[in-house]
Amino acid sequence: MKVRIPDNGMGNMQSMLKQAQQMQADMEAKRAELDAAEYEISAGGGVVHVKINGKRQILALEIEPELVDPDDVETLQDIVMAAINEAIRKVDETEAQEMAKITGPMSAMGGFGGGLPGLF
Repeated sequence: MKVRIPDNGMGNMQSMLKQAQQMQADMEAKRAELDAAEYEISAGGGVVHVKINGKRQILALEIEPELVDPDDVETLQDIVMAAINEAIRKVDETEAQEMAKITGPMSAMGGFGGGLPGLF
């Protein structure tokens, strides 16, 4: 006959804590990597180019000369805004995909560690 000694849960708790700490370290490393990443986006059929980093800082903005029409500043403004918004969307999308690789099932519980408030 086997005797079962009740598990007080401490082994599981320590294992979960180690996993959470590893996940946090992985997320911090990924955050640094994503912040350093650079993205190049174009808009308006390639007449506006934006370079942005993972911190959402615009590094470069190039506008093809044929787009500059003093009588149509609104079009220029619209295309520049579209390019910048697309660049930001690309950074956000990449960040979400990369963090989901780390958080896995936890991302389904409300975001990056949303299932464990205050942990991340």
